[in-house]
Amino acid sequence: MTFLSATLDRVKPSPTVALTGQVAALKAQGKDIIGLGAGEPDFDTPQNIKDAGVVAIAMGRTKYTAVDGIPELKQAIVAKFKRDNSLEYTTDEVTVGTGGKQVLYNALMATLNPGDEVVIPAPYWVSYPDMVLMAGGTPVTITCGIESAFKMTPEQLEAAITPKTKWLIFNSPSNPTGAGYTRAELQALTDVLMRHPQVWVMTDDMYEHLAYDGFEFCTPAEVEPGLKDRTLTVNGVSKAYAMTGWRIGYAAGPAHLIKAIRKVQSQSTSNPCSISQWAAVEALDGPQDFIAPHNEIFVRRRNLLVKALNAIDGIECPVPEGAFYVYPSIAGLIGKTSAAGTVIADDATFATALLEETGVAVVFGAAFGVSPNFRVSYATSDEALTEACARITTFCAGLT
Repeated sequence: MTFLSATLDRVKPSPTVALTGQVAALKAQGKDIIGLGAGEPDFDTPQNIKDAGVVAIAMGRTKYTAVDGIPELKQAIVAKFKRDNSLEYTTDEVTVGTGGKQVLYNALMATLNPGDEVVIPAPYWVSYPDMVLMAGGTPVTITCGIESAFKMTPEQLEAAITPKTKWLIFNSPSNPTGAGYTRAELQALTDVLMRHPQVWVMTDDMYEHLAYDGFEFCTPAEVEPGLKDRTLTVNGVSKAYAMTGWRIGYAAGPAHLIKAIRKVQSQSTSNPCSISQWAAVEALDGPQDFIAPHNEIFVRRRNLLVKALNAIDGIECPVPEGAFYVYPSIAGLIGKTSAAGTVIADDATFATALLEETGVAVVFGAAFGVSPNFRVSYATSDEALTEACARITTFCAGLT
């Protein structure tokens, strides 16, 4: 009899976390590595937010808190949803977790039974399908290729829904593509969902404030108020506020669902870090004026990257509407051989050869459910991106 849970046989480790560890190990060995895999801003947490954490420590706010968040943070979240999304919630409709990832996981654990299906558009964030599997559900992926700008159509959504469908997981702007749905596109999808009252919607709005070129973010419950009673709107402070390590995510939804999520969290981590919660209060209630300058830097980096990649024969790189990723296709490179003799059979071999031969680390597309592509994070310096693009260009020029 095996010692480990059979559940682990159904899931795989996070490829993005694995790459981050691999890059750190190679750098520790003295290798010249440019890591373009990390999904976190290279900006420092704004000073006023750090100061709020320091004040919380000085005031002794270092004890256990309520399982799913202090009242002050819940009130700040209620205010945020009203201010930014025109959504009205009460504090008993809000949960706070140790990062958005825990909130998503808690919700799936609280609601899924064997046989329940969860619709997930691909490319997807690597953890969605595996979290569904760990919770006993069945992921149902919808492939959204480059020809549709990596976005799901209403017809695809309609075709994927069955009597077993419990959730749709929806992420815009997207990790890994940066693709964002317009209000009209989202309205067409919510029209489908309104015809299927058994389907709940779990939105991952983590990149809400990272939107460019006039793209206007909107979230399903905002576009279609009729969905609000079966929507869990998930967000967090990690990306826009450069607070990845503080580990605070949150969500709002019907009180009975929030109560179930709280029950799961009470038997796992209990409360998120008290210091981080007070810093998150300042993030949400304090000045937001640093977001626009950060976004200007992201746009400059995005444009640099897209221009360089599209200049390479065999690579096609769409311009994303938000987040800080690009998701280029390497369909034109499949079957070629690198200067060191590696046959580029798929995006995994491409990423491996690129790392081994040039020291540039990217994430292969199969990890996100759509190939042959790779994900590049441009949440790093202009200098690192410029050097990385030069190395990728040289690598691809050497393919025969």
